[in-house]
Amino acid sequence: MSRERPHIFDNPNNVRRVVRILIGICIALVSIDFIYHRHVVHPWEAIWGFYAIYGFAACVALVLIAKEIRKLVMRSEDYYTRDEGGEGCDVDD
Repeated sequence: MSRERPHIFDNPNNVRRVVRILIGICIALVSIDFIYHRHVVHPWEAIWGFYAIYGFAACVALVLIAKEIRKLVMRSEDYYTRDEGGEGCDVDD
């Protein structure tokens, strides 16, 4: 019998702790926007929470673009095992 050690994230309490820590870090970083004076180059950089909004929008855009690119570069499931008119690449040999 092989007894697997439980992973740290198997416990739902640990997952909740990590999520709460991340939320706390996000709140702290956005609240620093009130305290820290930034020397901005463009006027839209002075908007409260600009970098958080910009980062979120960029992340969403990357995911959506990656989903479309995946359609172009994805290979079929049997790419390595299909027979191309001759002797195929059999793993059983």
